[in-house]
Amino acid sequence: MNRNLRMYSNKIAVVVKSLSLMMTFFSSVVNAQLKTRESEIGLGWSNNSVNTVIFRNSALTTFKNVQYTAYYNPEGQLVLAKRKLNARKWDVVITPYNGNVKDAHNDISIAIDAAGYLHVSWDHHDTRLRYARSKVAFSLELGDEQAMTGKDEAKVTYPEFHNLPNGELLFCYRSGASGRGNMIMKSYDVKTQKWTSLQNNLIDGENQRSAYWQICVGKKGIYISWVWRESWDVSTNHDICYAFSADGGKTWEKSTGEKYNLPITKATAEHAWEVPQNSSLINQTAMTVDDSGNPYITTYWNNDGVPQYKVVYLLNGKWNLLNTNFHHNSFTLGGGGTKRIPISRPEILVNKSMLYLLFRDEERDNKITLGYTNLDKKQWELKDVSRFTVGQWEPNLDKELWAEKKQLHIFSQNVSQADGEGLAKVAPQPVKILELKKLPLLQAK
Repeated sequence: MNRNLRMYSNKIAVVVKSLSLMMTFFSSVVNAQLKTRESEIGLGWSNNSVNTVIFRNSALTTFKNVQYTAYYNPEGQLVLAKRKLNARKWDVVITPYNGNVKDAHNDISIAIDAAGYLHVSWDHHDTRLRYARSKVAFSLELGDEQAMTGKDEAKVTYPEFHNLPNGELLFCYRSGASGRGNMIMKSYDVKTQKWTSLQNNLIDGENQRSAYWQICVGKKGIYISWVWRESWDVSTNHDICYAFSADGGKTWEKSTGEKYNLPITKATAEHAWEVPQNSSLINQTAMTVDDSGNPYITTYWNNDGVPQYKVVYLLNGKWNLLNTNFHHNSFTLGGGGTKRIPISRPEILVNKSMLYLLFRDEERDNKITLGYTNLDKKQWELKDVSRFTVGQWEPNLDKELWAEKKQLHIFSQNVSQADGEGLAKVAPQPVKILELKKLPLLQAK
């Protein structure tokens, strides 16, 4: 009897060991790192997240197989760099310009126009416009600071460039302070090298609230979505709104085709999805469009106990919600200033039937993670992109390269962020570009 029991126990031990090995293998597959190539540029300021905030738009861009980037070095100087696409060696220039790096809002935004000139805007948080462009095409040497139109340029926050299909540049920013700001939009003509005012008040907070937006440009036009914030407090974020322009930003319409009377206000804005205040709804995330021109908006909020990444998307004239469930610990957004948050704001990409979210999460050791799903199956898989932690990093990617070649290059730096616009005491960390070798596809189950 004892002999039989020993044999039975041995068999159980073998089975348990086999199951353990299977679980270990499964875990390694789930957490496997995607194949990437790293390119290091130089040391950057890392005492807060100013180099990696998601609203930089853009931190990294490619034009005619030359890739450009910008960042603040440990001394707060504005640094520009370029390379031939995929080369390891970067040409680096320390410009004569500085930024107030102690405020994580004061990011750097860059773009290359159709003639090859580099445009740079930096160092804003309810402050005067700071803008310069390269002296000659394909150069990193900037000219003097200059105005654009000279109007509505005294109190600038969240500047961003966008390349339009017709070769012109779009420049957007908030005029005014948090909770009482309006959206400004300007256009750059490459032939005349002049900026003109396109919209002096596209989205009007009516001196009661602000719109925190994200923009993407597709083949059919310009897409914008935003949340309203009723005060300086992030907990007052609410509702996801939407507008589209087919004529370069001159006129705007709802998803139904109904024309907006400008400016767009809280009363007239189309709601893509209703989200109440005090839902830990984050602002300034990302959106994209598929080949058919359907917009996809990604963000996170809490409607069932734990804030989760979500995707709101338009299909056949109807707004839909795609949820995720891969974050587990709850947290609450509230207060002002740049926050220290367990998860980053997400970036979103669509390639045919595949949907990708790029983010970092403390539950995954703050590594860069790519979540992906097939829209038909709506089953998520996660894989690490970086082999190292990136602290309070948020995603910035080369959108021009993605649009042209469907290649994913990511701006990366391990940065810290103390809550409420604080500073951490950390050593400068290297700025790196991660090049994803191959986009993952959802495995058949």
